[in-house]
Amino acid sequence: MTSDTRRVSVADHGSLWSAVTPPGPQCPPLAGPASADAVVIGAGFTGLSTALNLRKAGVDVIVLEAAEPGWGASGRNNGQVIPTLTRPDPDDIEARHGDAGARFVGLLRDCASILFDTVREHGIEAEAEQTGWVQPVHSPGRIAIAERRHRQWSARGAPVELLDAGQVRQMLGSDAWYGGFWNRSGGHVNPLALARGLARAAVDAGARIHGQTPALYFTHRDGRWVVDTPSGSVSARALVLATNAYTGEFSSTLHRRIAQELVPVLSWQMATQPLPDEVRATVIPGRQAMSDTHGDLHFGRYDARNRFVTGGAILLPIDRVGRLKWMIGARLKRLWPQIGEPRFDYVWNGYVGMTRDFMPRFHRLGPDGWAWAGCNGRAVGLSVALGREFAKAVQGVPENELALPFGEPTPLPLHGLARRVAPLMLIRYRRMDRSEI
Repeated sequence: MTSDTRRVSVADHGSLWSAVTPPGPQCPPLAGPASADAVVIGAGFTGLSTALNLRKAGVDVIVLEAAEPGWGASGRNNGQVIPTLTRPDPDDIEARHGDAGARFVGLLRDCASILFDTVREHGIEAEAEQTGWVQPVHSPGRIAIAERRHRQWSARGAPVELLDAGQVRQMLGSDAWYGGFWNRSGGHVNPLALARGLARAAVDAGARIHGQTPALYFTHRDGRWVVDTPSGSVSARALVLATNAYTGEFSSTLHRRIAQELVPVLSWQMATQPLPDEVRATVIPGRQAMSDTHGDLHFGRYDARNRFVTGGAILLPIDRVGRLKWMIGARLKRLWPQIGEPRFDYVWNGYVGMTRDFMPRFHRLGPDGWAWAGCNGRAVGLSVALGREFAKAVQGVPENELALPFGEPTPLPLHGLARRVAPLMLIRYRRMDRSEI
């Protein structure tokens, strides 16, 4: 067997979440051989939620993490808890996946509540605010998006509301939008605090989490899954691969076909200095999470210290931090003149796993083996809920009762080229943002 361990080119400094979040539990590296009933690869939201739910059911579980819990996308995102996918709506999902799609839609509908209930149940100090998620529309024609989503999610029992331009103006404190869609179950969290809190809850419940232990390769033989790492191996009856956008980043031999069915795209996040009370009284005074209908997404929310946490996309790799501060600062002044001149204390990034059709991918790896990838920017709420589903699968719940629409991995042709040119899609998105529908 040959393998390689790769260096992941994302920023490890400058993160608001790293600056304000207490350390997680001690997760020593694996040392030698070990065995469990289940092994989970990846200590992000999905892997940690899977482990916690398995321990609540009395199942012995080992989690292998290449860095530390929450180091990857789970600890680097904006922290918005959004109970929808980026593009596909319920009708699309059910038309594609039938009964399994309907179950998955139900999981999506409930995923934000599952997250906030988990935080409350385990006393996780994740700065959680279930204030709702709003998607304002940035052109008159795009009100059709809000109307469609409201209609489809209402029919499935979601706590949603269609907003006119005046309601959006009152909710967000800006004249920039033409109406929108509000889901009351959403909100926001400190994502790194959530990851470390899930890790602590899992460890306290008896899970074994090994940090600094990248999984290099796994195979199924003699009725067991065997995962090889640089410092030992784990043998288990069941396996869950929960590495998402980082599947090919630490080892090219972990699972090439899954790694190549998505494109890891850098997502940049930024946090201002704390905004004064008089500004916050008119800029999203209800503290909802907000992300709009631009392809070059406009988004933001407050953290617990009243910093405005936003971000954006940047094309050319030249002074990206400086250019982002200028570009996003100008955007904030345009959307909310009352903010004045924004000053950013933190700028950081992490990978988002993007698929060609903006649908996540769910896979059976073999007997008692499962995986998923392709968050498409909607992983915070969904991942915690998926951990519950994977824990059910490990415990033998039949596939026709799981909210997981399985399929075969579909690697992108010329994946390496697709990864290099993916940032150029920003040009297309910006052109589409200027057009009406």
